[in-house]
This record gives sequence, structure tokens and C-alpha cells, in this order.
Amino acid sequence: MANTPQAKKRARQNEKNRKHNASLRSMARTYIKKVQSKINAGNYEEAQKAFQEAQPIMDSMVNKGVIAKNKVARQKSRLSSRIKALKA
Repeated sequence: MANTPQAKKRARQNEKNRKHNASLRSMARTYIKKVQSKINAGNYEEAQKAFQEAQPIMDSMVNKGVIAKNKVARQKSRLSSRIKALKA
């Protein structure tokens, strides 16, 4: 348990930031799931559109430090390749 006023404040800030980051992470996952569902449905146009919506969200999570850069790059690459496979 935090004893000093500084430690107590940091504990409050950490909890607030944890909840905020969890919300952002959940939002990003929702956008990714939307793309995956369109891919699984086999609809190329809708999957492409959902992917275009998800990309800036994923990139902003990297800039905010919520998700690691390489993880987002890997996810975008895999989604993109799955969408391209639909077209073929």
C-alpha cells in the first residue's frame, strides 16, 4: 500500500491510465474483429472497407503506447494478406 502522498497520487494515476488504456485496447480489438468477420464471410469489398477503417485506429494505439508497434504491424500484415487472398 502506498504510504507517501506522492505514491498515493501515482497509484491513483496508474489506475486511471490502466482503465483508459484497457478501453482503447478493447476498441482496437473490436475493429480487428470486424475485419476478421468480413473476411470469414468472404466479402472482399466489405473486408477492405473495414480494414481501411481499422488501420488508423491501430496506428493511433501504437502512437499512444497502448499496443506494441511490431504487434500492430504483424496484425495489419496478416489481415491484408487474408483480404488479398479473398480477391484471388
